[in-house]
Amino acid sequence: MEKRLILAIGLSILIILSWSALAPKTQPIDNKAVISKGAPVFAPAAKESPLTPALTLPISSSARFTFSDARQEVVFVEPQGAVQEVKFKGYQNYKFPLQYAFLCGAEDLAFAKTSASEAKVVFAAADKEKRIKKEFIFSNSNYTIELNVTIQNVSGTPLKADLPLLLGALNFDGKQSQVFQDVVMDSGGKILRFNGRKDMVVGEAKFIGIRDRYFCAIIEPSTKDYKYSAFIRKVNPTSSQVGLQTQDLMLMPGQSSEQKFRIYLGPQDLQIISRVEPEWTAVVNFGTFDLISQFLLRVLDILYRLVRNWGGAVVLLSILIYLLLFPLSTKQMRSMKEMQALQPHIEELRRKYKDNPQRMNKETMELYREHKVNPFGGCLPLLLQLPIFFALYQAIMRSIALKGAHFLWIKDLSEPDRLFLLPVSLPLLGNELNILPILMAIGMFIQQKISLRAATPASAEQQKMMLIMMPVLFGIIFYHMPAALVLYWFVNSTLTLLYQLRISRQAK
Repeated sequence: MEKRLILAIGLSILIILSWSALAPKTQPIDNKAVISKGAPVFAPAAKESPLTPALTLPISSSARFTFSDARQEVVFVEPQGAVQEVKFKGYQNYKFPLQYAFLCGAEDLAFAKTSASEAKVVFAAADKEKRIKKEFIFSNSNYTIELNVTIQNVSGTPLKADLPLLLGALNFDGKQSQVFQDVVMDSGGKILRFNGRKDMVVGEAKFIGIRDRYFCAIIEPSTKDYKYSAFIRKVNPTSSQVGLQTQDLMLMPGQSSEQKFRIYLGPQDLQIISRVEPEWTAVVNFGTFDLISQFLLRVLDILYRLVRNWGGAVVLLSILIYLLLFPLSTKQMRSMKEMQALQPHIEELRRKYKDNPQRMNKETMELYREHKVNPFGGCLPLLLQLPIFFALYQAIMRSIALKGAHFLWIKDLSEPDRLFLLPVSLPLLGNELNILPILMAIGMFIQQKISLRAATPASAEQQKMMLIMMPVLFGIIFYHMPAALVLYWFVNSTLTLLYQLRISRQAK
């Protein structure tokens, strides 16, 4: 029973992790929030979108301008007055690609940098109808930017000035992008999440955000005089644009409008984002077990402050969870011992009623009832571990704090613990030698070895097969997982093995 349950859990882990890695996210739809779906965002429809050239026109290296401060390097594309990417100095110079963020949708306009200082960069553009000025004001204390966009009508006729403002672009050309990228919108206090693969317009958006694995970009209009819709526009099969657009903004001759926005460009760190704007933390989401993931990250942060090492914090977290579940684990051990004691009787019932399965099941349950044994008594600790495991998996996959974190021979806790690369690539394992999954599989083999019970020749063959198959299966499942997750499971299973060894010695 125990081995079949563990095998089923192992297969479930493999299926769920494979599905989460390969399957595209669902596209939720809110009928009240959606204005239109599948309709073009930009007008007029007969003309080429002003945003399309930003993704197709080659830009020479001389057209780029880099703003740098203590936290980041922001690469602007000057002719568009837009941000191409951000490099974060405090996070191993991680590059967050945005393509052409904060591009203001104006056709045939070429922006030029008019001024730049330690905290401000200004771009301006003009044609025969309008003048546009964009001011980027950088904070010296956090990852926020104030963006002021001024549009002036210099023509003699009314001007439709509800130009789209691009937050960024999603790139689906690659498995990593598909898994970690998504779009978040706040519409009327309701948080909507989209995979970004379909055209979508959401009315009266309070803020919108996009993210990759570790970082996010959030924009919120701070000008209360205008209403904004949020849009997702699919440019091609591998790219979508996300942004804001004012609704029905008309400027009379000589009239101008100033639109102000608050922007966050930084790590998906709940504490950092919360200090800027608590509502923006909704952008950070860890899936089904989001609350558990957030709790585990907070506990990990507390433990890190104690030991000043993220690997040590993961070890302490595993020990802490083991101790919390210890009463249930002891119950599991007792249940296993009781099941082993009844095994000869169960084998006898199987032989006696081999041609009558219903009678065999009835007699088996009577046997359990007579000896007050719960055949599922050992399942609860394993089942409780599953939501913790999946929540920790999601948290570790997105935790920027673990990226590049060292522990013993592990160079990066967010990646497999690869000791070195092999000269050849092995089936399922690749060309990496990862030590932790191998040690975990060996520990599982020992744990099963000491729990083998006397059985009939047929069941003994099954036990021997499971003795090999289960450690191999779990080793393969964990082989390419982040080292932090494997470290957590390895420590937990090692503590269980030590306790099982102790119980076995006491029984002799």
